[in-house]
Amino acid sequence: MNPPAEITAAVRAWLDCLDESQRARATFPFEHAERFVWAYTPGTRQGLAIAAMRPEQRAASQAILASALSPRTAGEVNAIMALETVLGELERADGRAGWIRRDPELYWFAVFGTPGSTSPWSWRVGGHHVAVHVTVSRDRVIGTTPSFLGANPALVPSGSAAGTRTLTGEESLARTLLSELTTAERAVAIVDGVAPADILTGTGRHPDVRSVPRGIRHADLGPPRQAALERLICHYVGRARPEVANETWDRILAAGLGDATFAWAGADAPGRGHYYAVRGPTFVIEYDNTQNGANHIHSVWRDLANDWGLDLLAAHLADAHTPA
Repeated sequence: MNPPAEITAAVRAWLDCLDESQRARATFPFEHAERFVWAYTPGTRQGLAIAAMRPEQRAASQAILASALSPRTAGEVNAIMALETVLGELERADGRAGWIRRDPELYWFAVFGTPGSTSPWSWRVGGHHVAVHVTVSRDRVIGTTPSFLGANPALVPSGSAAGTRTLTGEESLARTLLSELTTAERAVAIVDGVAPADILTGTGRHPDVRSVPRGIRHADLGPPRQAALERLICHYVGRARPEVANETWDRILAAGLGDATFAWAGADAPGRGHYYAVRGPTFVIEYDNTQNGANHIHSVWRDLANDWGLDLLAAHLADAHTPA
């Protein structure tokens, strides 16, 4: 089965097992403004929460994740949700009231449009530290961003899950690149000794890149460091299933990697606040780990023209109305 067909089948199977009231909460018109709303902080979302699903419906929602994401990322999404229990236990032990809102069932699924129709449609899942969006048009997945994943604690410090680490690649691949830079390359790539407190692009319909540092260009790195930067970018692109990720990577290459930049801010030693950004002609990546003793990750991947599939959707619609 090809990716759009598999994703469509999974989403339709989930919708088919919902009752009328649940379906009303879970579905929206494709043109609804809610499609462009997202956040990564704790709080309620529009859609149907896992907490409101029966066991078979939860299993069907898991099948959606498996259909649209890489196996690595589907596992990471579940691990991030499970961290809510860990975080709640840590906050309760510290006497913080916030533990009450930590719940691995407070993640909301929503569908925009009609899966399987000739019109475009999309689905998303959102909650604390998870914001995943996938847009489908006809026989093609045309958008997989905004894509936000976070982890708190990134490394579980105590309890039965002590030592468990979530979102390892986002940090390890960047640190590998940083460690391999020459002295001259580091002087350009490290833009500040202090990391910003959070990601800078925001949660708007379009990413705000005005404050995102540029650092060193891909074209100005030695070949081994160019390859390391490419591996880091591919890690984010690879949040989607392989067939879709490969197509996205081809679009990035077509736009050119020479002017893509890598910037680092903050400490270069683990356990201290740090941040990096990768800016390309068509995309931006941000990673920030400054909170809770630098044990709290925020990471985001955005397509500057094609968040929510907007750029490719416009092209598809134009093709559909072009006379033969």
